[in-house]
Amino acid sequence: MKQKWDMWIPGVLLCAALFFTSAGIGAQFEKVSLNFVNADIQEVVKAVSHITGRNFLVDPRVKGTINIVSSTPVQASLAYDILLSALRLQGFASVESGGVTKLMPEADAKLHIGYLSDAKGAGDDKLVTRVFVLKYESAVQLVPILRPLIAPNNIVTAYPNNNTLVVTDYASNLKRIEQIVESIDQPSAEAPIIIPVKYASAVDLSQTINRLMQEGASGGTGGDSSQRFILAADTRTNSMLLRTDNPARVQRVRELAEKLDVDTGAPGNMHVIYLKNAEASKVAQTLRSVASGDVAAPAAAPTGTGAAASTAPSGGGMIQADVASNALIITASNAVYNNLRSVVEMLDVRRAQVFVEALIVEVTADKAAEFGIQWQGLNGINGPGTGVIGGTNFGTGGGNIITASGNITGLGQGLNVGITRGSITLPGTSTTVVNLGMLAHALENDSNANILSTPNLLTLDNEEAKIIIGQNVPFITGSYAQTGSTSTASPFQTIERKDVGLTLRIKPQVSEGGTVKLQIYQEVSSVDATTTANTGGVTTNKRSLESIVLADEGQIVVLGGLIQDSISNGENKVPILGDIPLLGNLFRYDTRHRTKTNLMVFIRPYVLRNAEASLGITQNRYEYLRGEQKQVPARKMLPDMATPKLPDLNLKQALPNALKP
Repeated sequence: MKQKWDMWIPGVLLCAALFFTSAGIGAQFEKVSLNFVNADIQEVVKAVSHITGRNFLVDPRVKGTINIVSSTPVQASLAYDILLSALRLQGFASVESGGVTKLMPEADAKLHIGYLSDAKGAGDDKLVTRVFVLKYESAVQLVPILRPLIAPNNIVTAYPNNNTLVVTDYASNLKRIEQIVESIDQPSAEAPIIIPVKYASAVDLSQTINRLMQEGASGGTGGDSSQRFILAADTRTNSMLLRTDNPARVQRVRELAEKLDVDTGAPGNMHVIYLKNAEASKVAQTLRSVASGDVAAPAAAPTGTGAAASTAPSGGGMIQADVASNALIITASNAVYNNLRSVVEMLDVRRAQVFVEALIVEVTADKAAEFGIQWQGLNGINGPGTGVIGGTNFGTGGGNIITASGNITGLGQGLNVGITRGSITLPGTSTTVVNLGMLAHALENDSNANILSTPNLLTLDNEEAKIIIGQNVPFITGSYAQTGSTSTASPFQTIERKDVGLTLRIKPQVSEGGTVKLQIYQEVSSVDATTTANTGGVTTNKRSLESIVLADEGQIVVLGGLIQDSISNGENKVPILGDIPLLGNLFRYDTRHRTKTNLMVFIRPYVLRNAEASLGITQNRYEYLRGEQKQVPARKMLPDMATPKLPDLNLKQALPNALKP
C-alpha cells in the first residue's frame, strides 16, 4: 500500500499546482503555488512550461527527482527562476537559443552559452562567460585565488598576452567574482612617488628629510611597517623617489620638500659635501678637471686651499678640499652644483678590497753516495838507505788516506775501515803519523726538504701593498786601511744593508666581472751558510718573480717556478788497475750526486666588497691562530707559566684585557 501511495503523490501535487493556474496561462502577474515532493524532473518541466509559456528542450541525461516547496503563492514569472535554482542543485543548467530553452548537464552547458560584457542583465542561475581585464595585478597569479570560489564544473583561465581573466560561471557568482577582482586589482600602495626638485639639490634635500623623518620615527614602535619608508635621490632628473605605506608620511615629505625647495636668490651658493669613502683632495682635483675641461689640472694642495683660477668651474664658482674633515667645499650655481654632486655620488663609493694569498712551494731532494778503497805504504820512510813508499789517495778532507794518517780521529762521515802498521815519524821532524796501510770508505747521504710559505696581503683596489719577512743583513761594499806615519792601521769599511727573506709586493685592480688584474713582485732570498766566513762577504740565494696576470676571484693561478734535476758522477781510479774486472774496485773511488728541485709559486685573490666579507676572512685566520696556540703542550715537570692567549673574536670586551702584561 505504501508503494502505491508514493506513486500517487507526484500526480496529486501536479494537479494541485495546475489547479491554481488561472485560465490566462502565461499571465506574468498571476500567482501560483509550486509544491513538488520527489517529483520527476520531466513532469516539473512540463508544469513550468504550461505556467510560463516557455518551450523546453530536455537532454536525455537530465533525469531524477526534485523538491520544490512554496508556502505562499509566487508570481508566475518567477516559476522559471525557481526551476533553474532547483536544477542547479542537481548539476543541470539551461541555455537559451532561438526561443528554446535547453536543459543539459552543467559540464556541457558552458560550451553552448554566449558571452556577456557583464552579468547584470542575466538571471542569477544562468551560466555566463565574462572577461575581466586587469590593470595592475597579474592574471596568472590571480587564477589560484579564484579557482576555489568557482564551481568545479565551471572554468577560470588566464590569458597572459593582454593580462585578462576568462570566467564561466553562474551570474550570481560572477557578480561576487567581479567585486573580488575589483578589490584585488588596485595600484600598489608601495609604488614609488616622484617628487621633483626645482631649486635645491635632490641629494642634499633627501638626506635632510631622511634625517628628520628617522629622528621623528625613532620614538615609535619599530614593528609598525607604516613608519618605515624609503626616500632616495635621482641626480639625473634632480628629483626624489619616495616609497611608503603611510599616506600621512607622504604628505609630510611633500610639505617639507615644498618648504625647503625655494630659490635663495643668491647668484652663487656655498655647499659642503662630506665624503664617506673617497679622499677629498683627489676628488677635488678630478672635479676641477671635469668642470674646467682641463685634463692636466694641477693636483690639489694638501691643505685644500689656493685653487688656481684656471681650474674653476666654467659656470663660475670654486671647488676646494678640506683634508682635515675630508670634505669638499663647492661654490657654484645650483645647476652646476647639481651636476657636480651627481659626479661626487658616483665617485664616493666604498672601494673593494682584495685579499691576496700567495703559495710558495719548494720540494728538494738531495742524494749522494761515495765508495772507494785507498792504499798506502810508508814502511821505508824511517829505514836506512833507499826505501820505497807509495799508495793511492782519493777524495778530500777526512776521507783522504793521507789526511787520515795525520789525524786518525778526523775520519770523514760514513763507514771507514782501515789497516794500520804502527806509527811513523816524518823525516826531519818530530811529527808522528799513523802508518795507515789501507782505508775503505763508504757513504750515502739522502736529504729532503718540503717548504711551504703562504704570505698574504689585504689592500684596497688599485693600491699597492708590500710585506717583508726576513732579516736586514749588512754587506761590505768597500774597505780602506790608512797607515800614514803611524804603525797602527786605521781600517775603514763601508756597509750597505739589504733585506734578505721573503718579499711580496702586489697591486690589484678589480674589474666589474670579478676578474682581478695583479701586478706582482715576489722574492725569496737567503744567506748561504757556507759563505759566512768569507772575507769578501757573504753570498745570497735569490729567487724572484715579477709579472702581471689576470685571475678570477678565488681561483688559484700559477705564476711560475723551477723544475730542475741535476745528476753528477765522479770516478777516480788508478790507470789500468782500476779497469780490471772485480779487482779494479780495489783501486777506484766512485761518487754519485743527484739534486732534484721543484719550486712553484701560486696566487689566489679574494675580492671583499663589504664589511661582512672582510670579517669572514679575518675570523678564519684569527681562529686558526687560536687553534695553534691551544696545541702548545704543557709540561708537568716545568713551572706553570701562563702564556698569552688570543681572546674570542666575538667578545670585544676581552680585547683590552689581552693586551695587559
